[in-house]
Amino acid sequence: MSTTLARTSSTRFAPAAAVRRGLALMLMATALASPLLTPVPAQAQAQGLPDFTELVERVGPAVVNIRTTERPRTARGGLPEGAEEDMLEFFRRFGIPIPNAPGGNSPRRTPQPDEGPQRGGVGSGFILSADGFVMTNAHVVESADEVFVTLTDKREFKARVIGADKRTDVAIVKIDAAGLPFVRIGDVNRLKVGEWVMAIGSPFGLENTVTAGIVSAKARDTGDYLPLIQTDVAINPGNSGGPLINLRGEVVGINSQIYSRSGGFMGISFAIPIDEAIRVSEQLRATGRVVRGRIGVQIAAVGKDVAESIGLGKPTGALVQSVEAGGPSEKGGVEPGDIITKVDGRVVEKFGDLPRLIGATKPGQKVTLQVFRRGAYRDLAVTVVELEPAQPSRRASAPESAKPAAPVSALGLSVTDLSDAQKKELKVKGGVRVESADGAAARSGLREGDVILALDNTEVTGARQFETIAARVDKSKPVTALVRRGDWVNYIVIRPLATR
Repeated sequence: MSTTLARTSSTRFAPAAAVRRGLALMLMATALASPLLTPVPAQAQAQGLPDFTELVERVGPAVVNIRTTERPRTARGGLPEGAEEDMLEFFRRFGIPIPNAPGGNSPRRTPQPDEGPQRGGVGSGFILSADGFVMTNAHVVESADEVFVTLTDKREFKARVIGADKRTDVAIVKIDAAGLPFVRIGDVNRLKVGEWVMAIGSPFGLENTVTAGIVSAKARDTGDYLPLIQTDVAINPGNSGGPLINLRGEVVGINSQIYSRSGGFMGISFAIPIDEAIRVSEQLRATGRVVRGRIGVQIAAVGKDVAESIGLGKPTGALVQSVEAGGPSEKGGVEPGDIITKVDGRVVEKFGDLPRLIGATKPGQKVTLQVFRRGAYRDLAVTVVELEPAQPSRRASAPESAKPAAPVSALGLSVTDLSDAQKKELKVKGGVRVESADGAAARSGLREGDVILALDNTEVTGARQFETIAARVDKSKPVTALVRRGDWVNYIVIRPLATR
């Protein structure tokens, strides 16, 4: 019985197996005849991926290793002078967790006077011209007593720093040599997100290391004066100052920063756009420093809630938080609480655009600022002056207390008039002082001592007028107050108690 069953089973399925073999042969024949299903040779598959070998051969000789030394300067506690600051700056730039923070009990070695130059650091750079001008990061050569440049052919030169600009992190050094290989400069405007790029540098001191990736984003606001290029190219400490290169073999950026929680590469790197760096380098080569313009304001971003509440529409422009006394903006009529939306017709999309636009303006030149103030636009003429090192701002003393008025129930505020002396000290024409904040006002962040300069796009002149404005506020909608706290001015959105 079992033999029969086995034989029957064999006989029963034999035709099916034959059919399957026939179908398989037909499919194979169809695949060979169809251009869509024809197997693609491995060489053809690789044609879609970039080959960096030619780029490395072409650009590599123009990339250099930079080594710096710094003589020990003994300070309090046996630490070299500025050592903690330099180390903290290194950790900050590369996102490394700070070990042995100041105040810790870890032992530190005290340099001896007869030890001579000490190893300072290692970075990268690239040759701009055949006569020996080299571009790198300012933080690579900062505080260095000696700078040494090593070429790919192992020749080493002692370099001199022509100039360094900390605001853009660009520096130029010079070596005495001729006939050197140099890089070609690319057009950053042609650079596209998703485009392949390559980096050459000295991560952790490993010279002429090549890494590659793509452009992740452009115009990242991580610097005061530069919109940086974000990539996923592997960049580590020591890569600083090296070139970011496109597939045409052109330098499009200087590798400068990484985002990291461990100190190593985590997929996010930042490069200084080469067009901005070249503009800086030209000034450094000509005068050894960079001249920038300023207009004497402190600014902040405009939030979505604030933009909608004051009638600006979308969050754009730069909010003026304070105006320098006697500075260009004050002379031009700019007031705290203004939102600067254009400079000579150029739109300020985000607040980081303003310092770049003004910084690129020649001192002494007059510019027209379009500002949004209490629901309307107006143009103001301001003369740009030269940017100087930032001075610590003087914090205004707390205004004298006055007898509090009755609280405004809709907003949860109790306010009083400012005395003439307080107005003079604060350099304001009107406003009221917050004596107490409850409910909606407290939830919005208002507190005792704040000075309210405007409410619901209306300038506040005194406590009685403030109560009138507050009484007619639409209880179903948020209301915006222009508030001064110390030296700073900002908008605060108050959501009345009646709203949820």
